Amino acid sequence: MADPYILKDAQIIDVENGRVYTGSIYIAGGVIEALYDVDEELPGDIEAITLKGQFVMPGLIDMHCHINEGIAPQFVASGVTTVRNTAGNVLDLKKMVEAPADAPTPRIYSADRMIDGPPGLWGPSSSGNFVTDSPAEARKEVRRQVTEGADFIKVYGWLSKEVMEAVVEEADLHGRKVSCDLLHSREVNALDAAKLGVTWFEHASGFLQVLHPEWYPLAEDEVRNQINWAEPDEEKIKKLCEEMIQYGVKLCPTLVLSDQIMQYPDYWDPKNAITESVRGEDRLGGHWENLSQHNETLRNQTGLILEFTKKVARTYYELGGTVVTGTDTPAGIWGFPGMALHRELELFVEVGFSEMEALQAATSKAAAAIDMTDRGVIKKGAVADLVVLSNNPLDDIRNTKTIVNVIKGGRIYSEAELLSHVPDFSKLEKEYEEFDRKFMEGLAAVEAQN
Repeated sequence: MADPYILKDAQIIDVENGRVYTGSIYIAGGVIEALYDVDEELPGDIEAITLKGQFVMPGLIDMHCHINEGIAPQFVASGVTTVRNTAGNVLDLKKMVEAPADAPTPRIYSADRMIDGPPGLWGPSSSGNFVTDSPAEARKEVRRQVTEGADFIKVYGWLSKEVMEAVVEEADLHGRKVSCDLLHSREVNALDAAKLGVTWFEHASGFLQVLHPEWYPLAEDEVRNQINWAEPDEEKIKKLCEEMIQYGVKLCPTLVLSDQIMQYPDYWDPKNAITESVRGEDRLGGHWENLSQHNETLRNQTGLILEFTKKVARTYYELGGTVVTGTDTPAGIWGFPGMALHRELELFVEVGFSEMEALQAATSKAAAAIDMTDRGVIKKGAVADLVVLSNNPLDDIRNTKTIVNVIKGGRIYSEAELLSHVPDFSKLEKEYEEFDRKFMEGLAAVEAQN
């Protein structure tokens, strides 16, 4: 149905004010035009869809993922209408970024290629990462990324402190925040990065290295075995969080990333049409299946940090810090696009967030954390990105999966319609290989001219 229309007599989940009320939502031009209480008279000339007994929440936001065209429709089918893309290439995402508001793909807030130190955890410089030990080159890369449209800058764990400082200073000159993944860092820990001015800490990374300076994922067994992974020191974590909060940093713990590894082979899988759409050998399922054969290594490197990260996330939130939901999809194993965020919500509740607090971390507070106050809420003037549910997620957070319809930019979608937009995966892989080649050739040509 094209707008305008009214969603009538719905149970509206007002995440801003922490309440649920019966009311109606008038949608026109892809935005919420007006809200009506149950006893208010509705415009008589606008078509109405009665949602009595159903619940409407804002579209969800995955604050840490790596989006591409091949998995974009699954995000929206899962109720995830906005994503924060934490490294990739903004030019490769241009088609989706510029898509109409009601397209069957998420709205995208994105970093460009990550900036890492040599030799580069993910290999040498490519269209997805930039490897340097030069502050001057790092500053130049930041300027290039800003010019290309990066919303924020991402740094990785092998970057030196000197180069990281240069990135933060240059980003600040251009009004961009810096995000870091320090999981693999041996030189820079979370406190170091916070003092340099880094704002976002993906996976709550670098915290562990403050308390255990000898640890990093490839550390020897002797180092790893000295850490009490099952019962992290809560007093030390609290003290560290109290110090970190003074710098105003924001956390995206991505608990589901480690949880899937630790749960394997009994990993979380809702077994629905969305998860089935990525199972084939020629799609992500084959990659995850192969990767899971090395699960003992994955457990020792990124799985064991789960309980520590849980404690950090809960403690930092209790102290008043910003903690939001993200998944790192499709990284790790069985990080189902879109659906993984529902497991992240469950994990937030398991560690002590209320159902409403968990929803806020995936909607209003997530949006506010990136200064996008036109989404993640149900209010006049907000974009009409909504999820219609058959059951109340405030009774049981698992009810966020009881999706009846997803509304994106005012357009009402069924799950089947959204999944019909999933493109041919092998074709996209070839297109990306060609994009990577042309991107690197273009950069080389520019360098040669200079």
